[in-house]
Amino acid sequence: MDLSLTFQTNDGPVHALKDVNLDVQKGDFVSFIGPSGCGKTTFLRVMADLEQQTAGTITVNGVSPAEARAKRAYGYVFQAAGLYPWRTIGGNIRLPLEIMGYDRADQDARVKRVLELVELGGFEKKFPWQLSGGMQQRASIARALAFDADILLMDEPFGALDEIVRDHLNEQLLHLWGSTNKTICFVTHSIPEAVYLSTKIVVMSPRPGRITDVIDSTLPRERPLEIRDTPEFIEIAHRVRDGLRAGHSDD
Repeated sequence: MDLSLTFQTNDGPVHALKDVNLDVQKGDFVSFIGPSGCGKTTFLRVMADLEQQTAGTITVNGVSPAEARAKRAYGYVFQAAGLYPWRTIGGNIRLPLEIMGYDRADQDARVKRVLELVELGGFEKKFPWQLSGGMQQRASIARALAFDADILLMDEPFGALDEIVRDHLNEQLLHLWGSTNKTICFVTHSIPEAVYLSTKIVVMSPRPGRITDVIDSTLPRERPLEIRDTPEFIEIAHRVRDGLRAGHSDD
């Protein structure tokens, strides 16, 4: 609550986040949207214990981010797939399981299960360079799911992909969320993507990052791509756009 983070630099302090208050419930799909540099990724990194706030408090599954990390409460999907080119797709997914000490039979079962979840069954022995960008990102998601964390933190994972691939992966991600009931926190710059995916949309202002609006979606959980043409979808998108403009006007 009242979370703030200030970076100390040679040019003086940089106020990345200021007085952020947010409650994310189990099973929510929460998208964070705002201009570049508004603190979206920083907020995700605080949740993941990759950065520490300088004021306020935050809990993840009722404990501190450090304790949540120790309990393997979350998986993290970065903007780039980050797959090791010398490891097969199965080997990349297996890596965190090896580090965590899972036995080989359990590793094999988990790799098989998550590859099927992201529709990459049969690609275990391929190398990253043999897969498209979209398939590599699906493998990255599979790696984050392999140890069955409750929470999935996703930092603009589809931002570098073309619109057709992005639409397909949005559909697949919704299906995966529906079948696993994970809590997902998702950073994006795309208004349609935020509205299409989320149960809750968090609109953030330019630095210092503040929350200007939290929108609870009224869309049904089952969302074909065509839902983006409906008046209800367009109304939510307009509210997101208005929130982004309000954040700029407050600057």
